[in-house]
Amino acid sequence: MQDPNADTEWNDILRKKGILPPKETPKDEDIEEEEQLRQQQSVVKTYDQMTLDELDENEDEFNEEDEMAIEMYRQKRLAEWKANQIKNVFGEVNEISGMDYVQEVNKAGDGIWVILHLYKQGIPLCTLINQHLSLLARKFPQTKFLKSISTTCIPNYPDRNLPTLFVYYEGEMKGQFIGPLVFGGMNLKCDELEWRLSETGAIKTDLEENPRKQIQDQLMTSIRCTGPNRRDGEEDSDED
Repeated sequence: MQDPNADTEWNDILRKKGILPPKETPKDEDIEEEEQLRQQQSVVKTYDQMTLDELDENEDEFNEEDEMAIEMYRQKRLAEWKANQIKNVFGEVNEISGMDYVQEVNKAGDGIWVILHLYKQGIPLCTLINQHLSLLARKFPQTKFLKSISTTCIPNYPDRNLPTLFVYYEGEMKGQFIGPLVFGGMNLKCDELEWRLSETGAIKTDLEENPRKQIQDQLMTSIRCTGPNRRDGEEDSDED
């Protein structure tokens, strides 16, 4: 049934003809409640746009009815701030020594992945990996990338084990890559290293599959297409 108090053209016509009674005027209490509701909605919207500092500055003006909404927005802002702080902490490969190892690696913090490269100057593959890591550090700023001269970090660490990558999460080792054969030599591409590191969980890659596998598949396809077909040759000989 249509509301006789609704503001419609049809109801206006019916009122003029006396079919409907005059529209009821809202009571003062109803008007006051509607005004309070509008004000509360406006205040909540303002809170939603406030920063943490602004919420603190205006805390004395909040009433008890606002506390739940204020706390919700405060927690939201705080979570966003913490996420941005973590995200912006890193973004480059930092050099450490053995004295820094415990603080920078074992005590990196909750939820922090650490990738440590042990290297030596003069080893081309170490230089290449440092270049790749610099790119990856910028791409994945939430992960902590470190490098250290091997013997400075671990005394008497053998050169045959270089390059070496250690992967830690909350102080515990989650992966290791030791020696040049693991990396595939100087043909190592940055996206291949990205994939290998993503398999440990240290970074979240947007690559859909292993780039090394793509190269191998292309190579095998090329070999099949260009290689001799002995069976065809044998059939040709029989026909001759």
